[in-house]
Amino acid sequence: MNITSPISSLFSMEARGNRVRDAWDRLHRLPGGTLIFSRLVGQMAPYTGSIGAHVESLERGRAVVTLEDRRAVRNHLRSVHAVALVNLAELTGNIALTYSLPDDGRFIVAGLSIEYLKKARGKITARCECPVPETSERREYEVPVTMEDASGTIVARATLRSLVGPKKD
Repeated sequence: MNITSPISSLFSMEARGNRVRDAWDRLHRLPGGTLIFSRLVGQMAPYTGSIGAHVESLERGRAVVTLEDRRAVRNHLRSVHAVALVNLAELTGNIALTYSLPDDGRFIVAGLSIEYLKKARGKITARCECPVPETSERREYEVPVTMEDASGTIVARATLRSLVGPKKD
């Protein structure tokens, strides 16, 4: 007999529909639900999970993700490493777009540019407001992400170039 938990079944490869949206909608209202969701995303994408970011909010076309400043994500200048910031930008943009996709849609990042404006120190908040694809028709979207420190100063801006298309059967 094969027994799977409701949460693991949301992220199984056999799941139909939009697994990220289903998981967020089920978990985020529960005590500790956003933390569980954030860890599940990190398990699905282990490199992304290595920064330990926390998905704070997620809805169609929008995501807010935070990254705590700690030794594991710092560089030799005692600021958040550039690669940790680009990882945060990719995570934030990807979950905003994924949540917004129609059930039969998928995407891949085809390019990414980032501009570092200031040393990133302290808790960093990444925000994304992206287009909401109405269909899974093959099309490229620009997905912008801004990252700011606790004072509200923007420390970096990124743009993901994401190619949306239909899922293969």
